[in-house]
Amino acid sequence: MGHTTTAEAGSGGLTATEHRLANGLRVVLSEDHLTPVAAVCLWYDVGSRHEVKGRTGLAHLFEHLMFQGSAQVKGNGHFELVQGAGGSLNGTTSFERTNYFETMPAHQLELALWLEADRMGSLLAALDDESMENQRDVVKNERRQRYDNVPYGTAFEKLTALSYPEGHPYHHTPIGSMADLDAATLEDARQFFRTYYAPNNAVLSVVGDIDPQQTLAWIEKYFGSIASHDGKPAPRDGSLPEVIGEQLREVVVEEVPARALMAAYRLPHDGTRACDAADLALTVLGGGESSRLYNRLVRRDRTAVAAGFGLLRLAGAPSMGWLDVKTSGDVEVPVIEAAIDEELARFAAEGPTAEEMERAQAQLEREWLDRLGTVAGRADELCRYAVLFGDPQLALTAVKRVLEVTPQEVQEVAKARLRPDNRAVLVYEPKSPEAVPDAAVPEDPEQEATVEAGRDETENEETAK
Repeated sequence: MGHTTTAEAGSGGLTATEHRLANGLRVVLSEDHLTPVAAVCLWYDVGSRHEVKGRTGLAHLFEHLMFQGSAQVKGNGHFELVQGAGGSLNGTTSFERTNYFETMPAHQLELALWLEADRMGSLLAALDDESMENQRDVVKNERRQRYDNVPYGTAFEKLTALSYPEGHPYHHTPIGSMADLDAATLEDARQFFRTYYAPNNAVLSVVGDIDPQQTLAWIEKYFGSIASHDGKPAPRDGSLPEVIGEQLREVVVEEVPARALMAAYRLPHDGTRACDAADLALTVLGGGESSRLYNRLVRRDRTAVAAGFGLLRLAGAPSMGWLDVKTSGDVEVPVIEAAIDEELARFAAEGPTAEEMERAQAQLEREWLDRLGTVAGRADELCRYAVLFGDPQLALTAVKRVLEVTPQEVQEVAKARLRPDNRAVLVYEPKSPEAVPDAAVPEDPEQEATVEAGRDETENEETAK
């Protein structure tokens, strides 16, 4: 087991140590003795981008199967043991990864590590037709409840399909299609586990009130004997031109409470300075009630009841700028669209004011510090930067990089990317003429699927503000 220790400049005093087991498992530890709790986070480098046509939704389905028992833990035992020890837990699936996490009283850390190791090493011993059918039904019901049977529920799915062309690894969302969920077999699930759920395809972070030497000893004890696997195929290439080159458009007539205009803009990859600049641009334009679009559409023109613009960061493909506006009264979508284009053009020509820049950087700084300030949030960010960018230490300096972005860079990315020929547009028209315009803004776009104590939830950790 090798290790490195780094205290990065600009990290606010936070530190992390990196280690690697002989089987390839990467381990990141960060001590924090402020409260007697510890967070365990395990990221597997597999998400919906690794799926093939005809088997969409398999990564998410498998996330559910990971809570169905393993060799030493039967049925719902993972939940029962963690919650019985005073902890909390969950799992999520996104385009780019699947993660599992527990926050425990510090003296129960060993239990969480043992549980994660048991299912990494022995899930196949418990995976059978009964658990497969049970969780297939759960996931299909989640799709009905959160996508198919709610207003605007399939908006993100439709915009993703418009924004990323057929055959692109990000063309479909993690939830998958009903047909593909029905088609998935037990052998598909078993092969998926063998391919992706190996220690050399994972990063484990532990953050909180820990003794690093003892924690490493437990990790070696429980994870060290799990065999690595080298058969993982590389994900398909997600690169695309920087600009779509035309405006893509779809009109949806559904039972929705108000007309809506949603749009997805192709933006720089996550992990780049240009992506941070784009994040600041969207924060100025649509990040909250002090933003330009909210002030223009909701406060001044009163043509909308909600207006937001946020960033879905993606590392393996262009990121997505997500625009979401709900109209007021009988206002037509073209009126809204003309005002939006006017504001975007003005921003591209003038850039942010000094006050807007300061406010946007403060807003993003607060959001980053909120994540790093909790043991669970920090554990997740350390895993994220390790899996997606190869260096968990980058999580500790993310705030510094956002604060270094200049107004000129923000203006440049807006001018280059926030253009009519670089967006996919979704227009919602209500079926019923008596529809009322009091729709709430739908959940943020990444729509990560989660499972918690036998019920499904949608968690949106890294998405539009």
